[in-house]
Amino acid sequence: MAREAREGGRGRDRDRSHDRDGGDDIIDKLVTINRVAKVVKGGRRFAFAALVVVGDQKGRVGYGAGKAREVPEAIRKATERAKRAMIRVPMKEGRTLHHDVEGHFGAGSVVLRSASAGTGIIAGGPMRAVFETLGIGDVVAKSLGSRNPHNMVKATFAALQKCASPRSVASRRGKKVSDLLGRRDGGQAAAPEAAADA
Repeated sequence: MAREAREGGRGRDRDRSHDRDGGDDIIDKLVTINRVAKVVKGGRRFAFAALVVVGDQKGRVGYGAGKAREVPEAIRKATERAKRAMIRVPMKEGRTLHHDVEGHFGAGSVVLRSASAGTGIIAGGPMRAVFETLGIGDVVAKSLGSRNPHNMVKATFAALQKCASPRSVASRRGKKVSDLLGRRDGGQAAAPEAAADA
């Protein structure tokens, strides 16, 4: 594993299933691992920096970064931080997003779009790991900015935090869900009637 890390982080997208907490089945994916060096008086000291995404495939997901002298320790630190920073994302029918959304972090910029059943996960590298651990089955995503894995993951999380379900929007506005969703259908139904009267 250390050799893979020295060759530029080829040991990415590893997924492991853990059941340490008893009830929650948490899956973690190694997005990227990078060897970093600290120059000291006697030469260089090498360490490894890992970026890990964790999720329960039921709407909860988190990410974390860890650094240590050995690869397994760096992954363990990143996984622990990711588990402490998990967020819940509302999903439509348990398979896709409720609406299209954009996310930005630094130079990273991503666009996430909801997709029809059977589309699958159309996303690259770091973003794919986030969706797989989150449990989304149909989504179309595109990175428009930085290709740095850290920026892409953080921009993806910024977008996911903007996602809202019709129920949460209705409760915030003090309305019923049927009022929000029915207004669009009612407007489309009213247009042909107006044309018929004319």
